[in-house]
Amino acid sequence: MDAETSYDVKIWNLQKYEGTRTTSHRVRWSVAGRQWRQSFRTSALADAFRSELVQAARRGEAFVVDSGRPVSMERAERQVPWLVFAREYAAMKWPHLAPNSRRNTARALTNATLALITSDRGRPADDLLRKAMTSWAFNIAANRTGPPPDDIATALAWLERTTRPVSELERPAVARAVLDALTVTNAGEPAAPGTVQRLRGVVVNAAEYAVERRLLARNPITHLSWKAPRTVQTVDRRVVVNPDQARQLLDAVAREKPSGAGLVAFFGAMYYSALRPAEAATLRKSNLSLPEEGWGELVLETSTPAAGASWTDSGHRREERQLKHRARGETRVVPSPPALTALLHTHLTNFGTGADGLLFRGVRGGQLAESTYCRVWRKARAASLSPAESASPMARRPYDLRHAAVSTWLNAGVPPTQVAEWAGHSVAVLLQIYAKCLAGQEDAARRRIAAALGDAEL
Repeated sequence: MDAETSYDVKIWNLQKYEGTRTTSHRVRWSVAGRQWRQSFRTSALADAFRSELVQAARRGEAFVVDSGRPVSMERAERQVPWLVFAREYAAMKWPHLAPNSRRNTARALTNATLALITSDRGRPADDLLRKAMTSWAFNIAANRTGPPPDDIATALAWLERTTRPVSELERPAVARAVLDALTVTNAGEPAAPGTVQRLRGVVVNAAEYAVERRLLARNPITHLSWKAPRTVQTVDRRVVVNPDQARQLLDAVAREKPSGAGLVAFFGAMYYSALRPAEAATLRKSNLSLPEEGWGELVLETSTPAAGASWTDSGHRREERQLKHRARGETRVVPSPPALTALLHTHLTNFGTGADGLLFRGVRGGQLAESTYCRVWRKARAASLSPAESASPMARRPYDLRHAAVSTWLNAGVPPTQVAEWAGHSVAVLLQIYAKCLAGQEDAARRRIAAALGDAEL
């Protein structure tokens, strides 16, 4: 233990305090001149605690200056099973996290817990263990519905008995095993580098909470020499469609039954104005500032990332929240090119809005499901692209339309500061992500090198 200790200990007799409602019994003692006190409801409990302090002092045991406790008592209090601590951490974080962050927290804690199991005796199936943690132990909304099913309760009881105490994270081999567990998916495949980075962030924060709780002397995760998989932060230029390909894709969307025609403007908002899918799904008529034709504006206010009903406070798959990287109530204004203005007017004429003002809705009304628009996109992509293009990464995800929009703006010469404002990025992040999508820079660089070398053929 790295905490400062002292043998300068004084312990006083018990004090009885009679309040207006309750009577308490106080133990008073000091360590290195710093006074401590603890109250108990009964004299027996107070006397037992005082007796532990006295016996520790008589044994010549050091006391921890910052807590006032004997080293042995401090060590015993630090032996909290990981699962117990992880559930407390998840409950502490839950009110402050967005739905997707709650889900990522549960995933990180689940992987970490499986890495901290000390015995396989009587071990339930891994699928049941994961279900017990992700759908119950680390899902606070589920906890509020009542006691868990018997199989879940049995799995959680087994995990509580067999997971290491939090203090063992101070052993490098144990901490390394936890981090290694974050790099593998449930199917045993390597996890995406970005996923590993997010999950590691959860574990780092959980370890900080353990330090705050005095269960760890320092954060063992940040002090460990461990190399995470390299994260790819730039957009692959192969996913970016050109204007002709984008128009072909939108035309193909319109032909998809039954919901394609009502989603053309949805995908158009991503391609022409660089909206994220969650932002486009939240567009209302009140967000549109459009002339009859020509350039208009979209005033974005909220976003609805799809997380799953069990992770939201409302119980819906999507939950409206502030824009990404923005404070609640802050807006972002983006341009609506003439082509998008026309698409939005056509949409309003043919489909109107829902009772809640939303432009885009599911097949049966209500929120637009991610599965719905992704299904339409897959079919439209297969119908409009050549076999070779369809087999390539080109516009494989609806999100790639946003990448195409930002790349188009940058290659058109729009200043990066303006593009960053429209896209909702910082300039540094913008240039880092889209560095490989700036067409023509390599040719220009070659010409400058050739001029410097005096060789026009280089």
